Amino acid sequence: IQSTYNSHQVEWGWDTYWNDTGYYTAKTDAEKRDSKQSNFVMVIPPPNVTGSLHLGHALMATIEDVIVRYQRMKGKNCLWLPGTDHAGIATQTVVERQLARDGKTRHDLGREAFLKQVWLWKEQKGGTICSQLRRMGCSVDWSREVFTMDEKLSRAVTEAFVRLYEQGLIYRDKRLCHWSCSLQSAISDVEIDKIEIADKTKLSVPGYDKKIAFGVLHKFGYQVCGSDEVVTVATTRLETMLGDTAVAIHPADTRYKHLHGQRVQHPFFPDRTMPIICDDILVDMAFGTGCVKITPAHDPNDFECGQRHGLEFINILNDDGTINEHGGQFAGMKRYDVRYALIKELTTRKLFFGEEKNPMVLDQCSRSKDIIEPLIKPQWYMNCDALAQRALDAVFVDKTLRILPQKEGEQQWQYFLGNIRKWCISRQLWWGHRIPAYYIAFESEDTTPPDWDETDVSINWFV
Repeated sequence: IQSTYNSHQVEWGWDTYWNDTGYYTAKTDAEKRDSKQSNFVMVIPPPNVTGSLHLGHALMATIEDVIVRYQRMKGKNCLWLPGTDHAGIATQTVVERQLARDGKTRHDLGREAFLKQVWLWKEQKGGTICSQLRRMGCSVDWSREVFTMDEKLSRAVTEAFVRLYEQGLIYRDKRLCHWSCSLQSAISDVEIDKIEIADKTKLSVPGYDKKIAFGVLHKFGYQVCGSDEVVTVATTRLETMLGDTAVAIHPADTRYKHLHGQRVQHPFFPDRTMPIICDDILVDMAFGTGCVKITPAHDPNDFECGQRHGLEFINILNDDGTINEHGGQFAGMKRYDVRYALIKELTTRKLFFGEEKNPMVLDQCSRSKDIIEPLIKPQWYMNCDALAQRALDAVFVDKTLRILPQKEGEQQWQYFLGNIRKWCISRQLWWGHRIPAYYIAFESEDTTPPDWDETDVSINWFV
């Protein structure tokens, strides 16, 4: 007998033996010896096909393995269903990196050829985490292993989407979304990391050779039309001033009573004069100069302000983070390169008034590590309000669900579900389930109905 435990020697081969003997294979009702035998079914939370086992997976799998083995010992017919998630963003990113080494992009290949490359990668490299679960001895039914892009599961996703759409829970809307310029896709709230910055800090951003400074408040001025007076505003995202359409002040601020109803001139667009608006919701008189630049198309608070006052919404960004045609002389430049170019231009015009450090929280894409840009895009959303309320009622009203540890668990339950938001479910990816929604377009004006409204989502899209 060896003096130490040799895991490889003892455990190697057991998984194969257990599977060959069918110990973990669930029986259908027709296969049961005892028709009265009850069933116990549990789905393994599908890990990403790109991933490898970490401590969280190991803990989860161990707890679930204990549960299912306990149920087997009670004589139940048990199915612990294994599978992996297609991991849309992560998998597409991995394959795109491989193409980049050869100087190619997915657009060079086209959708069909690119998807063949992804499937090839999945077959060659995507089995790591399942192999690790096997080595752990997880008592799952490998004969029923699934993948979230399997045809049967894809049909289920389409069916679920259509049902939720018909119930009014899924809808299309044009509003601010979290945009990753690196991925060129919208992402959801849970795919964002919050980075707290206490001082001026330089961070690496995808697509830039040099680090970009954050935690900096830039101060600059807008000249009041028909006057030599300049109102000073400040921002941590100087490049967004290209999309400014107003300056807001507090209606009770006596310093600016004389500016009510006035307009300011945008320094880079001679034809754009912007109203000075009064807004007691957005403006804090005690913060900064009491004047706030408004960029409705690139900031959540400004978006709401723009809706309240009927302001113009000007999107200045292309999908890849470069400045679009609305950026005037800066069109085609990368957004952070424009930040530094604006400092020079405003300084030349004697409208730049310096900078100061500013503690802030940055939204960073957890996948690409790019800094998130709020961007107005038509996306598909799911209204989770009723679902969240049902989950809250189950804990606090009906008492059908108990969370342990109770105090901490219930606090977290209330925090997340009590502050539920609209869930952006669409992604601008090629790898993944395609949304079963189709846009109606007519070949020519002659075939277009006279009362057709291209902006009416309810009639020009069908699911």
